[in-house]
Amino acid sequence: MAMKRLSELGAGEGGRIVRVEADAAVQRRLLDMGLVRGEAVQVNRLAPLGDPMELVVKGYHLSLRRGESACIHIETEA
Repeated sequence: MAMKRLSELGAGEGGRIVRVEADAAVQRRLLDMGLVRGEAVQVNRLAPLGDPMELVVKGYHLSLRRGESACIHIETEA
């Protein structure tokens, strides 16, 4: 298993969330969107310039800015 930031992944890649490192307001927002420790997340696609990225979490799609996705540490199978 390799540790990466969510922002480092490309389309079609994914893993499990290990931790979220952000200030309290951003962390609360990410947790409210379902980005919690242990949850599986997959990058569905990236915008042309790489920002935002579309994720699949708990069966639903959400868009996240690259800066916010850099706060999320995941474990990937590499």
